[in-house]
Amino acid sequence: MSADPDTRHRMVEDQLRARDIVDQRVLDTMERVPRELFVPVGEQHRAYADAALPIGHGQTISQPYMVARIAEALGLAVLDVGTGSGYQAAVLAELAGEVHTIERIPELAEQARKNLAEAGYERVQVHLGDGSLGLPAEAPFTAIAVAAAAPGLPELLYEQLEPRGRLAVPVGGRWGQRLEVIVRSPEGPAVVHSVPCRFVPLVGEQGFRK
Repeated sequence: MSADPDTRHRMVEDQLRARDIVDQRVLDTMERVPRELFVPVGEQHRAYADAALPIGHGQTISQPYMVARIAEALGLAVLDVGTGSGYQAAVLAELAGEVHTIERIPELAEQARKNLAEAGYERVQVHLGDGSLGLPAEAPFTAIAVAAAAPGLPELLYEQLEPRGRLAVPVGGRWGQRLEVIVRSPEGPAVVHSVPCRFVPLVGEQGFRK
């Protein structure tokens, strides 16, 4: 299924531009990336709904607004934690030269590889593992985007940022969080932006236990 370009355009205008997303690069990117290729066939009719959608294994593809908010807050991202269906990685790949993404569920990681390839984002490198631990072998990163909620600042991810690098991560309980954008500064973590949100839990050593 290929969505009508007008449907994607309306999503950008009604859900993003009308709700304070102002970075034109992000708006243009959200209008280019085919979200319908990153949702299950049974959900494709809702691909551009203002909602997170189920993708199997108890996981979701994030609401378009939250993907745009994360992309706008980072400006440039090279590590995406919680690949899911690969949609956020695709959006970030439009804004960054190189993107690594990590997923803990093998079936989702494999499906994301297929989705990204079908959508033309073969250069995104999909890794299987505990996303809360990041990818030390590929660090430091200019920025890190986490698409799952952590109970607190994931220290190991923060340590993988380069100086002045940014970490976008939902922080809070299982049923409600705030999206924190944290800058690595000489004085320590500095929170520069925060909005209410709700993401699935970040499961792993630096996140929630199952």
